Amino acid sequence: MSAGFLFSIVIAYFILLLVVAWKTSKNSNNESFFIGNRSSNWMLVAFGMIGTSLSGVTFVSVPGAVGNDAFGYMQITLGYMIGYLVIAFVLLPLYYRLQLTSIYGYLKTRMGMLSYKTGAWFFIISRLLGATARLYLVVNILQATILDSFGIPFWVSTVIILVMIILYTFEGGVKTIVWTDTLQTSGMLLGLIICTIYLLQHMNMNITESLDAMRSSGLSRIFSTDVNSKSYFIKQILAGAFITLSMTGIDQEMMQKSISVSKLKDSQKIWYRWPLSW
Repeated sequence: MSAGFLFSIVIAYFILLLVVAWKTSKNSNNESFFIGNRSSNWMLVAFGMIGTSLSGVTFVSVPGAVGNDAFGYMQITLGYMIGYLVIAFVLLPLYYRLQLTSIYGYLKTRMGMLSYKTGAWFFIISRLLGATARLYLVVNILQATILDSFGIPFWVSTVIILVMIILYTFEGGVKTIVWTDTLQTSGMLLGLIICTIYLLQHMNMNITESLDAMRSSGLSRIFSTDVNSKSYFIKQILAGAFITLSMTGIDQEMMQKSISVSKLKDSQKIWYRWPLSW
């Protein structure tokens, strides 16, 4: 594909994001911005969670990790399931019972304003650092594959993308993000399918042949039974569970969309029904 064609896809995607933001932000207020009027559809939120939990880093780093350690990463993913169940049946009932707008309001209730502000600041700092690293990687990829050919400096690319992100986020808050996350997830999964088809055709393989090739090269291994290894499956599963609890269950961005669903039972479906269906 030419750089011009790829660039047109990126522009069209951002325009579509802004249109969705404009449509979903009509008649919005503070409650719409922060908790989506507690009227979000749980299936949309669940589907959008795929795109939220993935990023450009995932597409670049996970294939490399599989090349080094086979499918050992799946052990951590299994641990995620445990974390999802704790979120569904321990944390969400607590958040709904207290009718929280910010999940860190629980810290204020239990331990006072200082704890509340500390928790909120930890979230802001961690989100700032994490989002900066992911954005840097994605902009670097766009710069190398598309924007360099147009002579656009790196800092200009970064500023433009930041402005676009701020525009569609600021426009409608959580109510908008639920829909844009759905759009982004659709784009990511479509990109994954296209890449898979392209790679299989390039290697002159079908899916069955590719799986056989993975098995013969040892890349299909999932579980590590060496107790002394850092990849030992119990260590990895427990790590996955705690990662989910710390980076999702007590993360404002992830949980704010969950508490924007009107009913607790529907919100719980996001965490115990959707992941287990995979």
